Amino acid sequence: MEKERGMQAELAQPRGWLLLLALLAGNVALALGPWLVRLADTGPVSAGFWRLFLALPFLALLARVSGQALTGIPRRTLIFVALGSLAFGLDLATWHIGIELTRLGNATLFGNAGSIVLLFWGFVALRSLPRGLEWLAIVFALGGAAILMGRSAEISTSTLIGDLFCLTAGLLYAVYLINLQGARQTIGGWSLLVWVSIFACPMLLAIALVKGEPVWPTDWTPILILFVSSQLVGQGLLVFSMRHFPPLVIGLALLTQPAVAALVGYSVFGEMLTPLDIMGMVLLGSALVIARGSKANPANLMADE
Repeated sequence: MEKERGMQAELAQPRGWLLLLALLAGNVALALGPWLVRLADTGPVSAGFWRLFLALPFLALLARVSGQALTGIPRRTLIFVALGSLAFGLDLATWHIGIELTRLGNATLFGNAGSIVLLFWGFVALRSLPRGLEWLAIVFALGGAAILMGRSAEISTSTLIGDLFCLTAGLLYAVYLINLQGARQTIGGWSLLVWVSIFACPMLLAIALVKGEPVWPTDWTPILILFVSSQLVGQGLLVFSMRHFPPLVIGLALLTQPAVAALVGYSVFGEMLTPLDIMGMVLLGSALVIARGSKANPANLMADE
């Protein structure tokens, strides 16, 4: 109780509002990612490669400035980081492919669905059944996903396929976080992101080449904005602000991502947003909030894509 009161008092001060703005700005920056992937004249997987590769030296610099070691990591820890990074590479590849096959709001929403999986994982790890509002989160998640997937099926088969790619990405992201859960105890956040990029970059490049995608961009502007907004600004602000807020506030901030993405899809690509779509987003978004606020949720390991 005293901790919550102290946090509320802090948020009432000007510095607290600045921290909240930083959290929201990070989510807005991440929500612009799908739009930038569409604007890039590379393939979608190639865009993911550049997003990580270009950010790598900056992440290494941030790790060094923060005093986080990049060497001397136990071999067992590195193995788990490598496995998690492979899942993250596949997550980024499937998500970026799905972005081009579905609406931006759906892509962002399903890409964040990993927190629901982590909620179930928390129940398995703790060997307990859901209680109280946790059941409500499950119902909301299934109901929201059913509405959005049903709407996509009505629009076109290609849109449904894109939703499935993004949902797969959300599942892979959960695998990524679960694998890195132990590593977070021994490696700093920036240092961990460096190693994740080192392991994931070759996989993304290989997938792009096998798919026959154009890798080298002729217009660097969307790629440069993508790596700055998603990896540096978005990820950086989230890593900074997550120390100052409880999981429930982080979950509320996550709701800005599908909202911003849907707004971009509507204003730039002419994607229609119906009341039924909004209902599905509210249901699934509410489930994400409840999942993030649950004590059983181990998802608070690292910021989303």
